Amino acid sequence: MRFSTTALALNAIVSAVTAAPTKRQDSSDIDAVILQYALTLEHLENAFYKKALSEWDEKAFTDAGFSSKFYDDLKYVAHDEEGHVVYLEAGLTAAGAMPVAACEYSFPMTDPKSFVALSSVIEGVGVSAYLGAAPLVTSKAYLTAAGAILVTEALHQSQQRAAIGETPSSNVFGTPLGFNAVYSIASGFIKSCPSTNMPLPVMAYPALTLVSGLPTAQGAHIDLQPKEAVTGNVFATFVSGLNVAAVAPQSMSGGMFMVEVPMMVEGQSYVFLTKDNSGNLTDSNIVAGPAILEVTPLSPTFNISIT
Repeated sequence: MRFSTTALALNAIVSAVTAAPTKRQDSSDIDAVILQYALTLEHLENAFYKKALSEWDEKAFTDAGFSSKFYDDLKYVAHDEEGHVVYLEAGLTAAGAMPVAACEYSFPMTDPKSFVALSSVIEGVGVSAYLGAAPLVTSKAYLTAAGAILVTEALHQSQQRAAIGETPSSNVFGTPLGFNAVYSIASGFIKSCPSTNMPLPVMAYPALTLVSGLPTAQGAHIDLQPKEAVTGNVFATFVSGLNVAAVAPQSMSGGMFMVEVPMMVEGQSYVFLTKDNSGNLTDSNIVAGPAILEVTPLSPTFNISIT
């Protein structure tokens, strides 16, 4: 079964993103900053699953078309997210740092269907966050721990995607995202945080909304609406797996850009508005984004002679 709430979930995320940057902080210990960043995301996921499981029981999920087995598996996911929080808190404490505390959140979900659709997207963002941070980790022990959490997040994402009729593994590779891109998405769920929390060196980019319906397809046209007015020429830069492609908008009307989805985009992917078509997703080059899109993959092919 395929639920139309996937599109609603993606649009809710992007429309909720705030554009106000947070205070930047220099730090000589990048590993500690990355652990705090990871803990911030794990707190969000932990709160997200516990809120859903506290609001809807097994009958609510089965009435919505999910199986009792799926409901039981959700409890394992909640168990995993809590375990990630406890693990990261212990690691930071052992390193002499004060772990950031959970924030107050707001999640745009109204029923089990919208929750599961949103959870598949949030888990995908979690995968992108860990992949994007991996090259910056200096400690091999921390890198192994991050990789172990990444595997679990990817399993969660596949489980939730299958439940809403999406292909569980829709791209040959996971899609990495930088700190600010992930924060631009996550900040849309955060209402407020304790004043004692360490200020992370991240900022949110101006929001970009995907106006078109989802899922979409390679070669299809989508409409992108930046929250803030854009001046000068811009390009739509897509990130999907390990591929990055920048394309010029085909038209612009009323501040909305129509662009064609490149053929290399598959599964949960991201698109930014950028100043040039270099594919460089630097702070100075990003105008707005990311918007999240779901692109139905083509039928799989393989060569039986490759061994």
